[in-house]
Amino acid sequence: MVITASLSLADIPGAVRLWRQRRTEFLLCIAAFAGVALLGVLEGIAIAVALSVLNVFRRAWWPYNTVLGRVQGLEGYHDVRSYPQAGQLPGLVIYRFDAPLIFANAKAFRDEIRRLADADPRPSWIVIAAEPMTDVDTTAADVLEELDETLNANHVHLVFAELKDPVRRKIERYGLTRTIDPRHFFPTVEAAVAAFRLRTGAEWTPLTTAEQPARPKPDTAAPPPADER
Repeated sequence: MVITASLSLADIPGAVRLWRQRRTEFLLCIAAFAGVALLGVLEGIAIAVALSVLNVFRRAWWPYNTVLGRVQGLEGYHDVRSYPQAGQLPGLVIYRFDAPLIFANAKAFRDEIRRLADADPRPSWIVIAAEPMTDVDTTAADVLEELDETLNANHVHLVFAELKDPVRRKIERYGLTRTIDPRHFFPTVEAAVAAFRLRTGAEWTPLTTAEQPARPKPDTAAPPPADER
């Protein structure tokens, strides 16, 4: 009887829309429906809430990240996964990390920066397009300090562009400007690129395979971009 009543309340068109638009939310919908149908209303709602919270943590743990490049005919800098032939400056990598930098994802950020820094040829600047980075917690600050010291030892500099003022103040309060050069904070990605070109005289070249962002392994896979989930 409970299952029959639940079926009569099911929003089939809404579920189909979720399947087409965002598979993760469709799975949450099915889990909530199954919980209500099999266990009861309160239990089903509890399952849906718990799974939704876990999904939030999943997205914070493995945020979308990518290398950016310049695309002829388009303003700004764009995802090289969407534009594989985007231009790059030799010696410079522009990297975007689409989440606050917190304890849950700081090591993933560190590992990706290390991978980019170990490319051949080695970049001298890694510019973080930091507009999506709305926070840096103390654990992430410790990771950043260690990372920057390692990069500096290899003559690679961590550079931040478009970092929000409250986050910049936190970085200063954490004392990270002892290792991250205060001159390596720029208001825009374009300003950082211009400073690098002025310093090195570099010219734009097509993206090489070695510079493309790594595809995570299945057991540690980052979720796909938001418009694909």
